Amino acid sequence: MSAGDAGNTGREACATDSPLAAQIARYVDELKRAGASEHTVEAYAGDLRQFLGYLSPPDLAPPEPRAIDLLILREWLAGLYRDQLTTVSIRRKLAAVRGLFKFMLREGVIATNVARLVRTPKAPKRLPEVMSAEQVNTLLDDVGRGKLERPHPARDRAIFEVLYGCGLRVSELAGLNLEDIDRAGGWLRVRGKGRKERQVPLPRQAAEALERYLGERAVVREERAVFLNHRGGRLTSRGITLIVKLYATCLAGDPSVHPHSFRHAYATHLLAAGADLRAIQELLGHARLSTTQKYTQVTLTDLMAVYDKAHPKA
Repeated sequence: MSAGDAGNTGREACATDSPLAAQIARYVDELKRAGASEHTVEAYAGDLRQFLGYLSPPDLAPPEPRAIDLLILREWLAGLYRDQLTTVSIRRKLAAVRGLFKFMLREGVIATNVARLVRTPKAPKRLPEVMSAEQVNTLLDDVGRGKLERPHPARDRAIFEVLYGCGLRVSELAGLNLEDIDRAGGWLRVRGKGRKERQVPLPRQAAEALERYLGERAVVREERAVFLNHRGGRLTSRGITLIVKLYATCLAGDPSVHPHSFRHAYATHLLAAGADLRAIQELLGHARLSTTQKYTQVTLTDLMAVYDKAHPKA
């Protein structure tokens, strides 16, 4: 082993044996116990390892948790900007550090949560890319025609029809149970974010696609899920996403289409047809009207594009 390698090993040992490293390990374990997703745990653990590395200069141990002040955190944040990280990445890393400090405050390791004082960088406002009604209808028609040979074509078509016809989140679609379908009334009971329930109209084409699928759905004892996988269990959000991407790639040549694309299209097309913004908010299950208002920006953008293309004085 070279002298340089030995030095690096020593510094790494110094950092990983430090009180801060121990608190990071405890916090990551706490995230796992709290049921955080595997993706969140991995992302936060990686971000906090980088944070520990930043606070571990050559031949020095990182500071004690109580010694990390606002100036240190601001210098760390400035380093992220110098590394030209995206705003989204910086916001996530800051969220990880804030979570760590909140945990340490609760455990009595620190007296003050200085991470709360660090200003969150503003994320750029991005308008969702929205498929036109023609694009959506063409894709749904192609799915219905069975152009792509699949083992469960009726199920797949029902997935697409309900995603677009009802504007559901993929987690809401995966969470649908048989008793959530009101066939007589033409409604779906949907459990959204925060376990909030709402009722969503079930349009004719989506209802017909569901009826066809349910007519051939395997009867699995004690399985209440509407959409089943090939093993007879509940189809997951990931499974639905893979199905949507497969069809969109093979039939439309667009691998960027995902389940949420149909939710964007649902809201935008309703708004363009004259639907009330607050009604759309209720249909989508948005807690804040401001979340729904982004679709007005999409519509205005489309209008400006038409104007620029068509008006002689544009």
